[in-house]
Amino acid sequence: MQGQDSFSVPRRAMDIEDYIDVLRRHKSWIIGPLFAGLVASVVGAFLWPNTYVSSATIKVVPQAVPENLIQSIVNQAMSDRITSMAQTVLSRAVLTTIIQSYELYPRDRNRLPMEDVVEKMRKDVQIGGVLTYGTTSTSKAVPAFQIQYAYTDRYKAQKVVSELSTKFINESLRERSQGTHGTRELLHDQWESSKKEMESLDSKLADFRTRNMGRLPDEVNANLSQMNALQSQLTSLSAAQSRVSQEKIGLETQLRIFKDSMNSLKEPVGVEQVLPKSDKLLEAEREVAQLDKQLAALREHYQDTYPGVQTTLSMLSSAKKKLEHAQKDDAARKPEARQVNSSIAREQRDIEANYKRVEGQIAAKDVESTELAKQVSQINGSLRNLQGRIEATPLSEKENTELMRDRDLAKAKFQDLDVKMTKTELSDEMEKRRFGESLEVLDPASLPQTPSKPQREVIIGVGTAIGLVLGMLIAGAREMKDTSLKNLKDVRAYTQLPILGSVPLLENDLVVKRRKRLAWLGWSLATLAGIILMTGSVVYYYVTKA
Repeated sequence: MQGQDSFSVPRRAMDIEDYIDVLRRHKSWIIGPLFAGLVASVVGAFLWPNTYVSSATIKVVPQAVPENLIQSIVNQAMSDRITSMAQTVLSRAVLTTIIQSYELYPRDRNRLPMEDVVEKMRKDVQIGGVLTYGTTSTSKAVPAFQIQYAYTDRYKAQKVVSELSTKFINESLRERSQGTHGTRELLHDQWESSKKEMESLDSKLADFRTRNMGRLPDEVNANLSQMNALQSQLTSLSAAQSRVSQEKIGLETQLRIFKDSMNSLKEPVGVEQVLPKSDKLLEAEREVAQLDKQLAALREHYQDTYPGVQTTLSMLSSAKKKLEHAQKDDAARKPEARQVNSSIAREQRDIEANYKRVEGQIAAKDVESTELAKQVSQINGSLRNLQGRIEATPLSEKENTELMRDRDLAKAKFQDLDVKMTKTELSDEMEKRRFGESLEVLDPASLPQTPSKPQREVIIGVGTAIGLVLGMLIAGAREMKDTSLKNLKDVRAYTQLPILGSVPLLENDLVVKRRKRLAWLGWSLATLAGIILMTGSVVYYYVTKA
C-alpha cells in the first residue's frame, strides 16, 4: 500500500473542453477576486481626491534699448537668475504666507508642523527651465519659462500660480534695480576718490612747475636713454678688453716659455744651464701684469680716490709681494744640467716655429686692444658729454618725473571710472524707466477643467485585471492540487481500462438545495455590498466635486 501511495502518474494533456470544465468548476474562485478587484479599484479611484495642475507662462522681455547704445550691468544668465529668484520666491517665509492666505493643506496643517507643510508645497510647485516659445512664421520666438502648481482645489491652484507669477516679476525688478543701484554707488565712491586724487596731483604738479619755471629740460628722458645705451656698450667693451688682455697674457707666457726653451737648446753640450722659471713665478708675473693693465684702464676713467682704483692698487701691492717671494724661491733653486741629444736640432726648429706663431697672435691682440681702447675712449667722451647735460638739469627733475607719472596714472584711472560711471548711470536710468530686461506674463494662470490625477479609468482597469489574474491563479492552484478523476477521459487515461458505462453522482436533494441557497445568499450579499461601496464612493466623489 505504501508503494502504491508513492506511485505517481504524469497528468495528461488538457484540451479546450478540459479548460472549460476547469472554469465551470472554479468559477466562484475566479469571479470572486475579479469582483473584489473591481470594487477595490472603483472605491480607491473615486475616494482619491482630484489633483488639478494650474500653469502660467512667463516670457523674458529683452532690453528695449539696443545694447550697443546702453549696455546692461546685470550680465547674469537668465537661467541662473531664474534659479536665484526661485530660491527667494519658494522660501519658507513666502510659502508660509501663501499657505495661510489661501488656507492651503488644512488637514496637513492640523497634524504636521509648518516646515513639513511648506516642504510639501515646495514639491507641488514646479519651475520649468528657460525654453523658446513661438513657432509660427509670423511670431518671433521668445525665451520663457513655466510655473506649475498641483492642488486639490483648482481655483486655489490658479490663485497660487497667479501669486507666484507676480512674485517672480517683482523679484526680477527688485534684483535688477538693486544690482544696478549698488553698482552705481560703488563706482560713484571710487570715482569721487579718484577725482580727489587727480586734483591733488594736478595742484602739486602746477606748484612745482611754478617754482621751477624755465629749468625743466625736455630732453632729459632722451639723454638718460642714450646714456644707458652707451653704458651698456662700455660694459661690453670692458669685458672684451679684459678677455683680450687675459688672452695676451697667456700668449706672452707661452712666448716666454718658448724663448727659454730656445735659449736652453743653444747651450753647449755638457754645460749646466739654469732651470726655467717655476710655475709659481710665472703665475705671479701674470697676475702682476694683469693688475697693471686693469689699473691703467681704470685710471683712464677715474681718479685714484675712486674705490675701484683703491681696491686694484691694494691687490697689485699684494701681487708684487707674492712675485718677490716667488723670485727668491726660484733663485734659491740649483741649476740643473742636461745633455744635448741628437733631437735638439729638430726641437729647436719646432720651438722657433711656435715662437713666431705666438708672436703673430700677440701682435693681433695688440691691434684688437688698441681698437677697443679707441672705442672706449670715444664712448667715455660721449658719456662725459651726456653727464654734463644731465648735471645741468635741476636736482628736482626726479620729483617732476614722479609727479608727471603719478598724475598720468591717476588721470587714466579717473577717465576709466568716468566712462564706467556714465554707463552705470544710463543703465540705472534705463532700469528705472522699465526699459531693461524684464519678465512678463505670456499665458496667465490657467483654470484646470480636468484633474491631472488620478486616472480613474486606468486604475479601475488595472485593478480589475489584477483581480482576474489573481482568480485565475487561485483556480489553477486548486486544479493542480485536486488529483481526483473528473471525467471519462481521466478514467481512460489513468486506468487504461475499457469503459462500459457510467453512473452519475447522486446526492441528497435537501443538501444540494441548501448548498445552493447558501451560495446564492453569500454571492448576493457580497454583490450587494460591493455595489453599495462602489455607488457610495461614486456618489461621494460627485457630491464633493459639486
